[in-house]
Amino acid sequence: MTEPQFFDTSLGRKIAYHKTDGEGVGVVFLGGFKSDMEGTKAVFLEDWAKSNGRPFLRFDYSGHGLSSGKFEDGCIGDWADDALEIISELTDGKQILVGSSMGGWIALLMAKRIPEWISGLVGIAAAPDFTEDSMWANFTDAQQKKIMVDGQLALDNDYSDEPYIITKKLIEDGRDQLILREPLDLPFPVRLLHGTADADVDMSVPLRILDHVTGDDVRLSLIKGADHRFSEPENLAMIRRAVHSVTMKAGT
Repeated sequence: MTEPQFFDTSLGRKIAYHKTDGEGVGVVFLGGFKSDMEGTKAVFLEDWAKSNGRPFLRFDYSGHGLSSGKFEDGCIGDWADDALEIISELTDGKQILVGSSMGGWIALLMAKRIPEWISGLVGIAAAPDFTEDSMWANFTDAQQKKIMVDGQLALDNDYSDEPYIITKKLIEDGRDQLILREPLDLPFPVRLLHGTADADVDMSVPLRILDHVTGDDVRLSLIKGADHRFSEPENLAMIRRAVHSVTMKAGT
């Protein structure tokens, strides 16, 4: 297994990454909340990129995987800053962003902050604004109070034995990063993939994305029976086709 490289951000964070060289428009994978770059989808897309001679980048946000920092110290704004710096410094030309779950939110933030760097976007169970619309909105009064008073709340994690630690910082910063409160122009091909059996991100979320974005080539595919992981072989094949479609639309 290839050892990761490390990038030092302007804020002193050490970001672990794997970069594949190639020709044509590059692909950047943006992972989910408390996930890392060794996930099935990220590695699958890297293999696809290598077999097609295409540039590819996957990385761990600060507090995730092999990158520096503690997860509990981070927030959406921090992880978006990580993505912006690593895309700006480690890629050449326009990129296709593939965002999984929280990574879909990060991708949309990049579309707002650096649209000139983006030639396409693929969202996989994209979860923009989840800290406010999913977490905070569904917390009980007691849970909301605990976060505000104690600064954090532990939640069960279906994907690990370690609980999710939801911090006051995460909630309050998330409100500064909300993307579905005003129109967002996406002047490039966009493909959204979402499973009907997704227990973490409701099917109403991709429909809200469609309502809030403008663009001439934005498409949503709902896949019956697919869950939030979206990692079954047939799901991975759909991701590959979506990314391939966007690269063809990008003209390279």
